[in-house]
Amino acid sequence: MDQGLGSDPNGSIDKSRVLDVRPLRCLVPVFPNAQGMSSISTPQPTPFVCVPPTGPFPPGVQPFYPFLAPNESGNPTRPSNLGFGSSIPAPVPLNSFRTPTSQPNGSTNRAKRAPKSRGSGSVGLEDDGYDDSQNNQSEPYVSGFSIHVADAEDVSNSGKRRSRAARKAQRAENGEEFDVESLVNSILSLFKLKEFDDFRRASGDNDTVGTILMVYDLLRKRLTQLEEAKEMSPGVARRPDLKAANLLMTKGVRTNNSKRIGHVPGVEVGDIFFFRMELCIVGLHAPSMAGIDYMSVKITADEEPVAVSIVSSGGYDDSGDDSDVLIYSGQGGVQRRDGQMFDQKLERGNLALEKSLHRSNDVRVMRGIKDISGSHSGKIYVYDGLYKIQESWAEKNKSGCNVFKYKLVRVPGQPEAFSLWKSIQQWKDGTVPRAGIILPDLTSGAESQPVTLVNDVDGEKGPAHFTYISSLRYSQPFSSSKPSSGCHCSGGCQPGDTICPCNQRNDGFVPYSSNGVLLTDKSLIHECGMTCGCPPNCRNRISQTGPKARLEVFKTKNRGWGLRSWDPIRAGSFICEYAGDVIKAVDFGNGNDDNYIFDATRYYEPLEPVHDDSTGSKAPFPLVISAKNNGNVARFMNHSCSPTVYWKPVLRESNNDAYLHIGFFAIRHVPPMKELTFDYGIVSPEKGEKGKKKCLCGSIKCRGYFY
Repeated sequence: MDQGLGSDPNGSIDKSRVLDVRPLRCLVPVFPNAQGMSSISTPQPTPFVCVPPTGPFPPGVQPFYPFLAPNESGNPTRPSNLGFGSSIPAPVPLNSFRTPTSQPNGSTNRAKRAPKSRGSGSVGLEDDGYDDSQNNQSEPYVSGFSIHVADAEDVSNSGKRRSRAARKAQRAENGEEFDVESLVNSILSLFKLKEFDDFRRASGDNDTVGTILMVYDLLRKRLTQLEEAKEMSPGVARRPDLKAANLLMTKGVRTNNSKRIGHVPGVEVGDIFFFRMELCIVGLHAPSMAGIDYMSVKITADEEPVAVSIVSSGGYDDSGDDSDVLIYSGQGGVQRRDGQMFDQKLERGNLALEKSLHRSNDVRVMRGIKDISGSHSGKIYVYDGLYKIQESWAEKNKSGCNVFKYKLVRVPGQPEAFSLWKSIQQWKDGTVPRAGIILPDLTSGAESQPVTLVNDVDGEKGPAHFTYISSLRYSQPFSSSKPSSGCHCSGGCQPGDTICPCNQRNDGFVPYSSNGVLLTDKSLIHECGMTCGCPPNCRNRISQTGPKARLEVFKTKNRGWGLRSWDPIRAGSFICEYAGDVIKAVDFGNGNDDNYIFDATRYYEPLEPVHDDSTGSKAPFPLVISAKNNGNVARFMNHSCSPTVYWKPVLRESNNDAYLHIGFFAIRHVPPMKELTFDYGIVSPEKGEKGKKKCLCGSIKCRGYFY
């Protein structure tokens, strides 16, 4: 202790003196710039040597946890991928490492979420509101990376620390452990992403973006299903959306990771995303939380930041009512709980937006729209295309802090995106009529949602007459292999219920999430039947409750009538079943001129790569449906070689009877007014080319024909 602070020359302490000791507000590690170099955060060059957190380290500089930790030999090694027990190195950002500590009573003391900020250095993650496992939405996941509470310090009632191996063994004994590493490797191998090359990582295309999003969704849904099926201990964070992205990015499976100004290859204006992490893995917007993404551009010998994309999700005082103009608030500037307020500063993203104003470069804009259809208060992110910054100024916000404002104007000539959403809302509200309406409800009330019949192409007044029915008609059901007494789940089938016979038929899982998204990749879905004691709103009766989206039958330009939706449709969501009359296969094809046939005996390209190649040589199911005289909206879905919809057989059993239905689900997120199509399949070779028709789907993968 310094002798000037309460001690005398003899070494004793004067306890009568009161020391003015103030704690540090925060301790932020700073990595200075290399000699003669500058950066956005530290524009002036510093005389220090730049030492990245992962090395290499010059003499006298030691590595520190969590980036590097000494092993038994004393050499620094990377920590394992926290949260999954893997040895794969996880890229953990410096400002995002939080470890919740266990308390003696078994509860966890989690760090509180920092205030939302649009800066690239912000701590926390904007809540998407789409945790399929219905966990606490305030879990401290940061920048897409997670901590497993059980891997933090674990203190038992006796106060002794348990080893990580002992904790893992205990979780395995309780049936809580599953091999995530093998799951990821299996999925990546199926989609041939095990060796993801640098070219596709730097710049994607439609196939690459589509495949990565499909793999992400498949992994996220599988993690959701696995975690729901087990009793999670208190304090174990469950955000499958973040875990899935963390696993993929750790494996290097992402695309367009080279920042660029302008459009991103493989992403179209109007595309929608239900998770912020989807924006990250396809390179549309790199930060998982920050609203402003920017890059450095070299000007002569110096560098300056320019904005490449922004996300306007309603967390700030943005003005986004105008479809072509956005008033965007800058980053930072907070009012703390103790009443202190801080003004925004012209740095980081704010400085990048200001530089983009003077450089007049294009900026990608994502609009966050509240999803009113889901069971969670989540956001849907709409890629609204390119904007230019026209003006900037400073003003005081509602809290009295000085904030920066930026006026962005949409570049003309781009497809409709956010403006289309506004038009649809006006149709729903009745403030603006939908042009070309023939019938406001084609179903005459048979469905819970009206289905509009529209023709704004020519003068045709509607399709040929048919009787609308909402479900499949059987003259005689199939015989069940064994009698089914049904379940007795009075509150509905629940995840983790190993006694439920319906769960047992679905390999121990409920096939749908709490908000109706199909989680399973199995070839057959077992739903609750008439003898089950569960209520009509049971999670395992999704296909029995009819369409949830507001659908529209419309006249296409060259392919007759088609089907699309006013509402956005999330990947895996149930759309409708194929209703009609079940007919015998022998009655179909003998001069029968029926263009409204669904034939499950055809060969279909699998949505996902097949695990067992032997299944590819068999026709799926002996079911043929005619919707010529009786049918529903599914009869209007056109064929496409690059479809937006796929079908799954859904089996409902009752005593000795088995009723097979055909359910349609979204392959990927489908924006409003995008046509819903599925692959009609290919007939067996022995039937020849009878009934072959020219395909007009316009896809780059078009086969040129369909049946």
